[in-house]
Amino acid sequence: MAVESAAVASGLLEELMDLAWPAPEHEELNGWVMRSAGGVTQRANSVWPRGVADDPAAALNAAAMWYRLRRQPLIFQLFDDPRYAELNALLDARRFTRQSETLLMTRSAAELPAGQGGGVEITGSPSEEWLRLWWSVDGRGGAAELEIARRILSGCPSLYAMVRDDDDAPAAVGRLALPAGIGVKGTARWGGLYCMATSAEHRRRGFARRVLAALLTAGAGEGVQDFWLMVTAGNLGAQALYAGAGFEEQGRYLYRQAPLQRALSGC
Repeated sequence: MAVESAAVASGLLEELMDLAWPAPEHEELNGWVMRSAGGVTQRANSVWPRGVADDPAAALNAAAMWYRLRRQPLIFQLFDDPRYAELNALLDARRFTRQSETLLMTRSAAELPAGQGGGVEITGSPSEEWLRLWWSVDGRGGAAELEIARRILSGCPSLYAMVRDDDDAPAAVGRLALPAGIGVKGTARWGGLYCMATSAEHRRRGFARRVLAALLTAGAGEGVQDFWLMVTAGNLGAQALYAGAGFEEQGRYLYRQAPLQRALSGC
């Protein structure tokens, strides 16, 4: 069921991920994409080195200045790909940390199990209940940060799933991004699973599995042929859930952050 690994090698999944989680501020500089969202999520506040810079050291200095002007740390999202070997070596020399190793998993829409995901609400925009549940699990910050997150979510056409418990309380949510990018070949057939979240009191009761199945079914109904998702390397429970749904590892990425600069003392 896995998608051919050429998708990762070609950078298609990188394009998809950028389209599916669009930062409000998005600027290309020296062939790299600068992204800023006021610190809301690492991926929306990191450099995606889409192209190979002619002078990586100079490009790195320019990126550092771009984020310094926004009072944000310099963070790279780097995929496990030979294209980034030179940049990784440069970041090693500059003592950039390695954080949040993440697996990319994919599956095709073929052979989806029938009759799964019943009783799940599917909408074209996130309701307030949906937002509150997701933010309570994954959110960092208050109302201002939530509004930035809402803007990120609305930047890509998506389907939003929510399942309730027997008392009608929201139990779990998920999002399927449908980034039919203009001029980006091959994106229209893909759907990306994001924001899978279950409230603490509803875990290990099958709610996440129902949300996942419902989004896969809904995506196939929208013409999606292949799906991708991301899961942190340390989240073995979620990995087992996704593997059970037919997803297989396709690649990995991590974040590399510049070391914090110690301020000069007043002495």
